Amino acid sequence: MVARLLNNVAKYVCIPSYQPSPSPSSFTVRPSIRFSSSLGIQTSHPLYPPFSRYSVALGITGSVLQSSLYTVDGGERAIMYDRISGVLDTPISEGTHFRLPWFQTPNIMDIRMRPRTISSVTGTKDLQMVNISLRVLSKPDVNVLSRIYRNLGTDFDERVLPSIGNEVLKAVVAQYQAEQLLTQRASVSAAVRSELTKRAAEFNILIDDVAITHLSFGTEFTKAVEAKQVAQQEAERMRFVVMKSDQERKAAVVRAEGESEAARLISDATRSAGSGLIELRRIEAAKDIAGQMSKSRNVVYLPGGAGGGGNVLLGLNNT
Repeated sequence: MVARLLNNVAKYVCIPSYQPSPSPSSFTVRPSIRFSSSLGIQTSHPLYPPFSRYSVALGITGSVLQSSLYTVDGGERAIMYDRISGVLDTPISEGTHFRLPWFQTPNIMDIRMRPRTISSVTGTKDLQMVNISLRVLSKPDVNVLSRIYRNLGTDFDERVLPSIGNEVLKAVVAQYQAEQLLTQRASVSAAVRSELTKRAAEFNILIDDVAITHLSFGTEFTKAVEAKQVAQQEAERMRFVVMKSDQERKAAVVRAEGESEAARLISDATRSAGSGLIELRRIEAAKDIAGQMSKSRNVVYLPGGAGGGGNVLLGLNNT
């Protein structure tokens, strides 16, 4: 393979040749360089610098050296595949490392946490359809990284998480009623995380966090929930009306009892003191009426009653 490469390069690289001078006593040599092109035409050129004869060897050496080095970035590991030994068990950490070209091939794997959203449409315990979305943070187990590469490849999360995520969601949601998914959301999320961690551990995948990001129900269930909320609000309003009526009834009873007690006291006072109390109340009432009418501009006197009382002149307002 190297010989073939050298032959191809030699067609375009100058090959020096030395020709002696005609004089046998002279030790002077006249170098000339011939170029061999693909068209078979040979030309001569003055002598190039001496390092040009080593350019091919330097180019090949640099190419081999470059292909022998590889770099593993932070948060990554390299799984080495050897053409003789197969996949090596020990992962290679960050940094620049050496490999044997063609015999060894490094496969870079990301070991940082990666988010993934899993959506599923499933049924609840009371046969209501629910659309639920789950956000999962996962990463591979570094201790068995070579086994993960051997069994699943570098896209292990694409192969495993969607299937086991849907399976766990359907199994957990089926244990709860639709209303419980709203009122017990924290317990539902904890149950999903526990089951998903167990299933992912079978594939050497570590689950760091699980969160329910979206939860929606069907149209019929949403309408039923809205109707239930309206009925509850109406019941609360009627309960308030009943409480108000009850309070008003109690207030009327108290007021009636007060009026009855007042009437009894007045009756007792009249019976014990005669009609003097009634006359006093009448005079007070007449005084209040006269005071109110005296403030009117259209009334200047009060006509006398049928009992022969005279007219009463009221004080005129100063206008």
